Amino acid sequence: MNILNKAIRLVYGLCWQPSVLGDADSRDSGTLGPHGVSAKTVGVSALAQDLLNFEITSKVPEELSNHVVSKSKAQARCYEKLLVAWRESNPPPKTPEEASGLVVQTLKKHLKADVEVDARCVTDGDGITVFINTSDPRESRSVPQEVQVAALERSEARARGNKTRARELHKSIIDSGYQVINVQNEEVLARKYRIRLKGIDAPEGDMPYGKEAKEELTKIVQGKSLRVLVYGEDQYSRKLGDIYCNGNFVQELMLKKGMAWHYKAYDQRAEFAKWEKNAQAKRIGLWASPNPEKPWEWRKKNKREGR
Repeated sequence: MNILNKAIRLVYGLCWQPSVLGDADSRDSGTLGPHGVSAKTVGVSALAQDLLNFEITSKVPEELSNHVVSKSKAQARCYEKLLVAWRESNPPPKTPEEASGLVVQTLKKHLKADVEVDARCVTDGDGITVFINTSDPRESRSVPQEVQVAALERSEARARGNKTRARELHKSIIDSGYQVINVQNEEVLARKYRIRLKGIDAPEGDMPYGKEAKEELTKIVQGKSLRVLVYGEDQYSRKLGDIYCNGNFVQELMLKKGMAWHYKAYDQRAEFAKWEKNAQAKRIGLWASPNPEKPWEWRKKNKREGR
């Protein structure tokens, strides 16, 4: 699945997949959509094509109902709003980040939150761990059968008072990437996702401002509803994503508060560079130091020293 598909599926709570994949190797390089987006722009072309088809036929992609729990009228309303936003965008989206950002800003009032987090979910200044309830039909389809069986047997073991067996079963559930958590005094089976905030790099815990960066991210997301747009995975199997908290872009907040660097090697978004530059000019956060050490250089140095 391409980058934009992953992003938009998270925008819809892991549910929406455009009907045209926009593979540059298998399609010609002609223009698609009202703004002439090239098929070489992988993923963005898929959204452009779907919107163009909707404009002509007033029909959403046939495959959409296989991935979305909302009714057909609600799906059509979403497409109507997206089509208007796409026409009014100047310039139109050209990258997966821009396209998915347009989707979020257009539909954020109509979308339910993906997750809620507490302080324990924040691992550092640029990473969080979230758990998504598998009772959602969009998530339940991917739960392995052995996990479902283990969760049922654990519940039965707890009812019999067999705590040892219940703990063993819970461990097997955790080892499979899931966990039974308590939500409003009710136990639910949830899937675990580790999220790495895309495009920023916060100071490590042992670095100056490492503790402050983690505390700032905790303050932003604790107890709040989040929307996560996933673009891929890093070498540690963490999901690389943009995170929105109550409509606010979390990476923007961290950069403006001087609690993270713009990770230019992996993300060249101009607005990230602007937010970092403004914080640096104001000597906010880590920029209060005249020459703060870059976290990627700190990691490289400490790896060589075997720490």
